[in-house]
Amino acid sequence: MESKVREIGIFARNLSDGERLGELLFGLIMTLTFTLTAGFVVGDDQDAVRELLIATIGCNIAWGIIDGGLMIIGNAFRRGQLALLGETLRSSDRPEQATSLVAAELGDMVDPLIPAERRETFYREIANHVRNKAPERSGMRADDWIGAMVMFVMVVISSLPAALPFVFIDEPWIALRVSNGVLLAMLFLIGWRWAGYTTISRWRAGLTMFGFGGLLVAVAIALGG
Repeated sequence: MESKVREIGIFARNLSDGERLGELLFGLIMTLTFTLTAGFVVGDDQDAVRELLIATIGCNIAWGIIDGGLMIIGNAFRRGQLALLGETLRSSDRPEQATSLVAAELGDMVDPLIPAERRETFYREIANHVRNKAPERSGMRADDWIGAMVMFVMVVISSLPAALPFVFIDEPWIALRVSNGVLLAMLFLIGWRWAGYTTISRWRAGLTMFGFGGLLVAVAIALGG
């Protein structure tokens, strides 16, 4: 796992494996929705294809900004929730109530990992630690903005491979179909890659991602996307 973290660098430091996977998938599916639909409307019109690509990349830029903004707001909200929990724990004069509050907050994540007979002690130690710790500042932080920028970059770069076939292929219709193939292949490679972080077969993950992405695109097109 260490080598994978070093390999990805700034992306791994600011986004979890699941977040990176989600952003890449989002960008690819958005691009596929545009390019698959384009086959029915642009024909051999080179100008229309160029406008389509500009619109596709522009859409991903817009959604990259929106996703980054939502990430900043979400992190600030979560930090505020934890700050409120800390205040509640510090103001509580009943140890059992503090333990229950921590269990309610962390139970879904911790309970499958710790035997039942040790959970109360674990939660009590966390409650005592929080009560004796100075309050931390909530709100937005510099790391949130860095993470948002990384998220923006991932959404945008995922749309760039769609443009490569048009650099080397003069026929718009053929270039569109090659572009679609490149993006679908990238869905497979993303599944293959991220399977390394799980116990799932790489082939199974790649094919599932390929099929899942194709299904989402079909739904988007059917709904007018």
